[in-house]
Amino acid sequence: MAEERFWTKSYDPGLTDIDPARWEKSYVDAVAPIFKKFPAKPALAFMGVEVTFAELDRYANRFAHMLLAQGLKKGDVVGINLPNIPEYVIAWLGILRAGCVVSGVSPLLSAEEMKYQLKDSNAVGLVTLDAIFAARLTKIVADLPELKVVATTSVGGFLPAIKRVLGRLLKKIPQGKVTPLPGRSVVNMIKVIKGEEFSAEPPAVTVTPDDIAYIQYTGGTTGSPKGAMLTHRNAVSDLLIVQIWLSWEEGKGLALSGFPFSHIAGLFFNANCIYLGWTQILIPNPRDTDHICKELAKYRPTALVNVPSLFQMLIANPRFKELDHSRLQACISAAAPFPEESQRELEKIVGRGKLLEVYGMTETSPLTTMNPDKRERKLGSIGLPLLNTDIRLVDPGTGRRVAVGEPGEICVKGPQVMAGYYNKPDETRQVFDADGYLHTGDVAVQDEEGYLRIVDRTKDMIIVGGFKVFSKKVEEVLVEHPAIDMIAIIGLPNPDRPGSEQVKAFVTLKPDFA
Repeated sequence: MAEERFWTKSYDPGLTDIDPARWEKSYVDAVAPIFKKFPAKPALAFMGVEVTFAELDRYANRFAHMLLAQGLKKGDVVGINLPNIPEYVIAWLGILRAGCVVSGVSPLLSAEEMKYQLKDSNAVGLVTLDAIFAARLTKIVADLPELKVVATTSVGGFLPAIKRVLGRLLKKIPQGKVTPLPGRSVVNMIKVIKGEEFSAEPPAVTVTPDDIAYIQYTGGTTGSPKGAMLTHRNAVSDLLIVQIWLSWEEGKGLALSGFPFSHIAGLFFNANCIYLGWTQILIPNPRDTDHICKELAKYRPTALVNVPSLFQMLIANPRFKELDHSRLQACISAAAPFPEESQRELEKIVGRGKLLEVYGMTETSPLTTMNPDKRERKLGSIGLPLLNTDIRLVDPGTGRRVAVGEPGEICVKGPQVMAGYYNKPDETRQVFDADGYLHTGDVAVQDEEGYLRIVDRTKDMIIVGGFKVFSKKVEEVLVEHPAIDMIAIIGLPNPDRPGSEQVKAFVTLKPDFA
């Protein structure tokens, strides 16, 4: 295996695989010392309100005890259907401490999509907004017989009373009426965590590395979303690998991300901040770049973690260009390709060498490759396979390994790779090969130094006259046009040539050309 891992020659000096014994612990046990080291430090910053690590510790314990008092047991699934507000982090940590399983449920889902995910995961509990409770949950709850307890809150639940009143009057805070649900328990989350009914001490639940921490749903681009089962070992290994890769230190970071916590990237970001004892700035609405700029000016974070489209929105905001980015050490881009021209624009604003492209997926907890921290980063590359991570590129048609420089499907093996899809053994077997490698569906090329560059999804390759056309290659050429802001390429059946496709581009124009 060692000779196959030729990319290790490109690692930063001193980097080598980690002893797997270091992640033989649950996430709950891994972060326990952090709350003792940094009790007075803000863990969360939200709309002018800060929550310390000591407060987060107490709130999460009370929430965990509430779940146990409601009859939930180890292994039960609890969905969190919230935007990025303090209650999300509190519920997430409390669920894990109770030995239960977290399943992020996007607040953007329709009622039917919510119902699918809650039924598919056999969710016993749900944490949601009062507005979603009234508008969606009441319509589907009759079809969710396993759902026993619902905790509700408001977007403004942690805000001072005057801000809550103004927010509702100005209709900036959505609201809905919470009513009893026959046969279910409905609890007010703020009363649970700030009241005295439940103990603020850790619950007596033993959580192991093999226990499932998350059932995290895939995007469902090819069929219904599937729940990836991620163990505590998966979570801790990926966090430790990234910490060592980037030389991140406990207690010495302050980070902001627009990724929703219901997305695997947001989930990792949140878990990482708690794991390292960092303050995280919560962004409930990532489309509001003026608010993001205000928070950047106030807190001056050391790390920004966003999807490329949000970085592009920030680039287009004049306020972002005027900010002092001298304390910013890393802009981490994930979840989608980042046009190289936009990468250059971002680094002109924040400083050269600060952008770090990474690659991962829900099924890998999520990170598998990253550009080096100290060596020069390759623009447009997703970097090198991480520590303890093996990658193969194979021909999607034959399964044979491809030569260096040739496109092939990325296949991953490592401690961060999921246990499988929840209640979907057939789908699980389909994505793992005989050697235990997870087939990602992403096509990349790897150069002689080991750096990878995504060229397409296996299902996004367009066949034109028998030749494979990689949509990303077409996008990279067209985006060079000065009028084009963002672009997406698809293939459509060619009516004149059965079995062949036509290339179609969807573009958005830059403001000066619109």
